[in-house]
Amino acid sequence: MTDKGFFLFDGQSLPYTTGQTIIQAATAAGHYIPHLCYRPEFPPHGSCKLCSVKANGKFTSACFEPVTDGMKVESETEEIRAYRKRVVQMLFAEGNHYCPFCQQSGNCKLQAVAYHLGMEDTHYAHQYPRRELDASHPDVMIDHDRCILCELCVRASRDVDHKEVFGVSGRGIHARLVVNSPTGLLGDSRFSASDVAAHVCPVGAIVPKRAAFATPIGQRRYDVHDIGELKDPPPEREPPA
Repeated sequence: MTDKGFFLFDGQSLPYTTGQTIIQAATAAGHYIPHLCYRPEFPPHGSCKLCSVKANGKFTSACFEPVTDGMKVESETEEIRAYRKRVVQMLFAEGNHYCPFCQQSGNCKLQAVAYHLGMEDTHYAHQYPRRELDASHPDVMIDHDRCILCELCVRASRDVDHKEVFGVSGRGIHARLVVNSPTGLLGDSRFSASDVAAHVCPVGAIVPKRAAFATPIGQRRYDVHDIGELKDPPPEREPPA
């Protein structure tokens, strides 16, 4: 069996290597599939469902589904774009995302994907959950209003930093990011601003202090580029002053 082959991606023949997922093969060929909880350095998680595509006529997560020879993948159809827009709208409605007042505006992947998909309203009634700000750490704060439960920080802290600082507790609208410390506060945990977990948040939930406007609004990554034009760079994080 060959270790390489070809599959159809929105009607275009693309190469792949055995073992690659759809999102890996598509990204390698220069095609963007919207996603939030996926990063190539971590095993796929599949929580956001934003990378959903149709593979041989069936909906599946592009971050999980391995490519097979001759597979027909549909990604940029009207049906799939509408589905992705609804996913993003639900994320906005389930949290407290006030983009004009968020210090990550212009560097936020959720905001950037919303623009990319042409989202003009949230469609769903806002839930307005009551969430707190944790500013107990000297260098980093957690704004739970922005958290989308992608668990990137959970995986980074567990698998890379080997500290297991973060976890997720509860279900549905009551699910929230929790901190492994005696008080439940970040300042009383083993967390450090140099941890990988401090730099993987795709939104404005885990952010450094004293660096909010180091890059002016209007000049930030997604202010000047559509997210689909970029090769999925890591989110910008300014180092603490």
